[in-house]
Amino acid sequence: MTVSVVRYKAAVAQAASCPDDAMASATKAARLIEEAAGAGARLIVFPEAFLGGYPKGASFGAPIGMRKPEGRDAFRRYFEQAIDLDGPEVAAIAAATATTGLFAVIGCIERDGGTLHCTVLFFDGAAGLIGKHRKLMPTAGERLIWGFGDGSTMPVFKTSLGRIGAVICWENYMPMLRMHMFSQGISIYCAPTADDRDTWLPSMRHIALEGRCFVLTACQHIRRGAFPAGHECALGDDPDTVLMRGGSAIVDPLGGVLAGPDFTGETILYADIDLGEVARGKFDFDVVGHYARPDIFSLTVDDRPRPAVSTLGDPQAGS
Repeated sequence: MTVSVVRYKAAVAQAASCPDDAMASATKAARLIEEAAGAGARLIVFPEAFLGGYPKGASFGAPIGMRKPEGRDAFRRYFEQAIDLDGPEVAAIAAATATTGLFAVIGCIERDGGTLHCTVLFFDGAAGLIGKHRKLMPTAGERLIWGFGDGSTMPVFKTSLGRIGAVICWENYMPMLRMHMFSQGISIYCAPTADDRDTWLPSMRHIALEGRCFVLTACQHIRRGAFPAGHECALGDDPDTVLMRGGSAIVDPLGGVLAGPDFTGETILYADIDLGEVARGKFDFDVVGHYARPDIFSLTVDDRPRPAVSTLGDPQAGS
């Protein structure tokens, strides 16, 4: 039986990954998990692609109709820094959450055969890795380097800290995906992102109001110097150039900003979560309940896995 914790402290890690060393990123994440636990947090959210890196400014040598050799080499290096879900990086995060008891949500670049996915992983204390969400719709040039997720990884987990799920970066602009998350009763809506624009926070406040849920958004604060010298970057090669400036925040179910946005550098933001605020917000607006009009609008979600190859098995097996 899950015993709910009505009030607790949550954290958002605004931190730079180590783009050319996924294990170093995992070690850093483990340290930040321990730091947040020491400050009394029960849950922590990390940015998009924290393990494996977000290659800001890179084009992977792919003008329309061409793939340059240097672009293939860049992808090979990126592919090598992606993680396997049974690898040491996941084990390091799982160990940190087991030691601290924290629930952790962290973005990664997941390797699956010859394809990379922008993925969010969910760790629940001693239970370890309990699930994942693969980004359904990479944006613009991301489609060159990341595959598309299917409907089978859009979970919302029932935990003692609330119903926790994640939507990645510009997926948050997909109204039907948001509606599916709301239909699962999400109360802790995590939004790992690489979007550091001024327009991001208003979107997060809108989602909090729309879903009457807490929104925890995490973006890296990272400079060009964090990337290796050979990294192609349209923003230049000055090591002090800020490639992503943060803007992480925590928003309550009525759209109030509890923490952030922060643009000053690497930090951990904290806020007190009161799950009672979710029900208070639903009093006058439940987008999938009393404020819905299913007689006019409906949404059908295909949450089946969509592998490229399915086998039916040998009909002679066992005979």
